[in-house]
Amino acid sequence: MRKIALMIVDSNPFSRSGLRQRLSEQDSLSIVEIMECDPSEEGKEAMTQIAENLPDVVLLDIDYPSLSGLELGKKIVRHFPGTRVMMLSANPYENDAELFEVIKTGAVAYLRSRHCTAKDFIEMIERASNGEYPINDCVNSRPKVADRVLRQFQEISSMGRTIKDITAPLTRKELQVLTLIAEGNSNKQIANHLSISDQTIKNHVSAILRKINANYRAHAVFIAIRDGLISIQSGQDAGHRESSSSESHAT
Repeated sequence: MRKIALMIVDSNPFSRSGLRQRLSEQDSLSIVEIMECDPSEEGKEAMTQIAENLPDVVLLDIDYPSLSGLELGKKIVRHFPGTRVMMLSANPYENDAELFEVIKTGAVAYLRSRHCTAKDFIEMIERASNGEYPINDCVNSRPKVADRVLRQFQEISSMGRTIKDITAPLTRKELQVLTLIAEGNSNKQIANHLSISDQTIKNHVSAILRKINANYRAHAVFIAIRDGLISIQSGQDAGHRESSSSESHAT
């Protein structure tokens, strides 16, 4: 089993030590080391400690209700792509706006700490370390939240467009898959809709994430809508917006 180096970043020493104790009591064979870190002013100490220790996973407190941890999350994701960031919120209520802000940081998971057991934490940490994006569960399992998140993506896209994140053109099929993702479909639903296998859809999703530098499905939708690659109202017509050069590579 792969060993995981974990860092807990929180300005509250009692919260840090409490979470560390909870995780330690689980006797997880997957976590080899648990570090604590006070982010300090503007997160400088956190950035220093991450640079020195290069943890596999960082549990980062959002600092509800000020949400000051979000900017630090963005910095960590940008400067340490090999470190997986999981955002922790003390918010006792489900909050669409907060989830949206977490998605924009590029974090791989969003957890409301008051509602998570130590076992939940361990499971999410292991999934994140293995390259999964548990944050997708938050969006896919809550249709109302997904709808609001996508609407906010559209509002952002209307404020300006950029293609700086795109590293390669998407094929017709990839645009079609991405549009269906934006409309809230699971991989299985997309596979049924297009009459192709689940594995083929997974391959398309992986290619999409790689080409547009997205961290996970919801992040890919954000980039695609922002940059005008797709529109969730356009349905099956999304594929017609690709360039002629990309069509030659269509699957």
